[in-house]
Amino acid sequence: MNPPVRLLVCDDHAVVRAGLLALLASAGDIDVVGEAGSGEEAVTLAARLRPQVVLMDLQLGSGIDGVEATKRITADPDGPYVLVLTTFDTDADITRAIDAGATGYLLKAERPEELFAAVHAAAAGRTVLSPPVASRVMAQMRAPAPRLTDREQEILARLSEGLGNREIARALFISEATVKTHLGRIYDKLGVDTRAGAVATAKERRLLR
Repeated sequence: MNPPVRLLVCDDHAVVRAGLLALLASAGDIDVVGEAGSGEEAVTLAARLRPQVVLMDLQLGSGIDGVEATKRITADPDGPYVLVLTTFDTDADITRAIDAGATGYLLKAERPEELFAAVHAAAAGRTVLSPPVASRVMAQMRAPAPRLTDREQEILARLSEGLGNREIARALFISEATVKTHLGRIYDKLGVDTRAGAVATAKERRLLR
């Protein structure tokens, strides 16, 4: 019989972590060796505890997010695999997580058995994706979504909130001229020529985080 998979859980909500720990304990063949409440803590514990898999949330409140934590953890060639567990299934989040080195991307709506199986698959280095995520990845491969930079994502998000150029500039501590330059690039990538068109297209393609 194989030994239990050594797992580190990272989620910034204590109640969610407690629920996950109780659920994972019921699996019998998964050993939770630690829990982290932030991206920085996950990176530190991954290096110290040497788990086989890190179960990583994407949105982690203050500090680095799950994507950056994943990037730092997987930078170690002898480090653990990272399995993302999140509620977010936008193209932008999926692409960023996979680019950062995540082995799998699972949605929190999955059944417990699917989570257990995904942990074991990740420990073996196999890619595992929730069905909706797999569908989105396949759709991207057939018709790749525009790749927006982090700054373009930030500006697009403010745009969707109805902010004007001056308000966006103040919120992001950049000049209005810089905002206009980024907007021009966003319009080009999305194939639109208006603010409303950019927001509508971004929502349709699920590019907004």
